[in-house]
Amino acid sequence: MAGLDPSGVGTASARPVRATSPRYGDGVSARWTVEQVAAVAPSPRSVAAAEPLADAARWTALGADDRALWGRCRGSGAEPYETMVDHAEVAWRCTCPSRKLPCKHAVALLLLWVRGGVPDGVVPASVAGWIEARDRRAARSSHPSAGEPADAPGSDSAAGTDDRDERDGSGSDGDLPPDRSDLDRARDERVARMLAGLTELDRWLEDRMRTGLADPALASYATWDHLAARLVDARAGALANRVRRLAGLVGGGPDWHAEVLAELGLLHLIAQGGQRVPVLPGPLADAVAAASGWQVRQADVLAGVPDTDEWFVAGRSDVREDRIEVRRLWLRGAASGRWAMLLSFAAYQQSLDESWTVGTVVHADLHRYPGGALRALAGRRYADPLPFAEPIAMSLAEACDSIGAAVAAEPWLERYPAIVRARPTVLDGRWVLSDDTGSLPLIGPRRSLATVLGASGGAPATLTVEWSPWGVQPLTVHADDRAIDVGPRADPSFVGAA
Repeated sequence: MAGLDPSGVGTASARPVRATSPRYGDGVSARWTVEQVAAVAPSPRSVAAAEPLADAARWTALGADDRALWGRCRGSGAEPYETMVDHAEVAWRCTCPSRKLPCKHAVALLLLWVRGGVPDGVVPASVAGWIEARDRRAARSSHPSAGEPADAPGSDSAAGTDDRDERDGSGSDGDLPPDRSDLDRARDERVARMLAGLTELDRWLEDRMRTGLADPALASYATWDHLAARLVDARAGALANRVRRLAGLVGGGPDWHAEVLAELGLLHLIAQGGQRVPVLPGPLADAVAAASGWQVRQADVLAGVPDTDEWFVAGRSDVREDRIEVRRLWLRGAASGRWAMLLSFAAYQQSLDESWTVGTVVHADLHRYPGGALRALAGRRYADPLPFAEPIAMSLAEACDSIGAAVAAEPWLERYPAIVRARPTVLDGRWVLSDDTGSLPLIGPRRSLATVLGASGGAPATLTVEWSPWGVQPLTVHADDRAIDVGPRADPSFVGAA
């Protein structure tokens, strides 16, 4: 590793050294040059590896002040790497597994800062704690207590750090931030368990294909519940839910073999993709990890760059999963035209989120989950909701194109929203939505269909619908002066069930 001499020229050193960056006369740390960044990099190859990452689009939660830089860089892992750089005292910390000091993420953050790509910001608590811990250690090294020998020149403490400090801010002091190695080890163990669970799922699917769908064991719910329980143990809860729903399809109708086979194919696709997450492109890797059941901390999502827009609350859909009520709220950006989904959950004696009213427009921040998923978390609101807005609708053919593009990107997608202009009618003995470009089968509770028929009078109407592989479910009828919420609601008879 290399340090910086007072002139700013890199000098080689056999050990990590504490070096100071150039400073202006008022004591504020000056911005480095590219040459100075190259001087602290382990090798020219490290700088070359960092160049593709020195792009603001690869980072979230970027910030800088006169002492530190910070940000989260999306890499091959399911979670972004948290990177911090002390550019005044020349130190770094990153949650990536690299053993090079500094790692390519720290070098990339410095390059981005040098080129003016890191905005000024308020120091996050984690960065402030790391800086304070370093300063306390430096103060103790400079002024040892009575009976405590001063650090010898050339020692790690005299150099201002050891490898552990520069990697993750850990040390022997009890008041320092917790050692990231424990967190990294827990994450690695979780990844290993999930990969083992996905491998076992793939083997189970192969066995099912060998024995065939006529195997009597498939008619037993215990067969599926046992597999789901093993997936829960492997921290693949999303797949466990799919398996339990799949059990309900067996023997459920004349076409159940085709439906079960299609679902088994999707399980195989996710299991194969989940085992290849480290080598998949970033957004696709995030989407596969989410489909497998990998959970992203809300704090990490909220720390990302918000998607600010005037959000039209297009529709609501409630469902009960086991003893939990789940609400999906579909929002569409007025400026971007992009969809987003807010999820809320309610267990026994809890209430679902009622702060978003269907048909209104809310100027707010949304924080999106990694990957191409529509799921987001609500952030800051900038104004009171506008009471009513009439949405722009599309034809059924245009809706199918939009839904098809989403399914092509994520074949395991189960729901997707659209706002269409169509009329309810009967075709071949079943209710459909129809217009001049085609028709789509209607599904959902009878009361929803009855409300749609009553509100439209059988004429074309603007509707928010929720697509699924089995058809479209009406969520909202957008009348001339109001929005009529017809989305499904969870069965209230289960509330408080033992």
